[in-house]
Amino acid sequence: MHGPVSAAWSLVALCAATGAYCLLRMRSAVEEQRRSAGGEALMGFGMAAMAVPAAAFTPPGWAWPVYAAVFGLAALRALWAARRDRHHLHHLVGAGAMVYMAAAMAVAPPAGHAMEGMSMEGMHGGTGVPAVTGVLLLYFTGYVLLSGARLVPAAVAVGGPPPPVRWGDRPELARACRLSMAIGMVAMLLTM
Repeated sequence: MHGPVSAAWSLVALCAATGAYCLLRMRSAVEEQRRSAGGEALMGFGMAAMAVPAAAFTPPGWAWPVYAAVFGLAALRALWAARRDRHHLHHLVGAGAMVYMAAAMAVAPPAGHAMEGMSMEGMHGGTGVPAVTGVLLLYFTGYVLLSGARLVPAAVAVGGPPPPVRWGDRPELARACRLSMAIGMVAMLLTM
């Protein structure tokens, strides 16, 4: 990511907090919550690590292929899980986006952790935004808008079930977690 260092640290904090909450959700009594929370925690912490400004830490060159491999495995797991629940298709797209960004970082010049100081023309050979980045931006922007609209409170039916007590079982917090990671993904893709 290039841009202000304070924005990068804000993104690191957002993604790390989201990853930490997803770890809490892994203790849920609801099996599906536990299944998706692990992949979302990996995504949150991976995004936080990728957003650290180069002034603070520049990973060695071998780290980017390792990121790509880890998120490639996460994508395969999401593809397998999508047979049971189509929500995992979103995890597949997210893991694929992480593989894409890690691969872009692997071919970037050595000073390019978080792509500081690079112009879009320098990164993509003067062709502007590549098609893959554009498609991912459209997807995650649409996801952010749709998820945000779903978080708007609806009228609660009288006599409906009470909300779960445990923090890890609250569906609105899980949606907010996914929304914040999608916002982070949009920010990372915009600064590529």
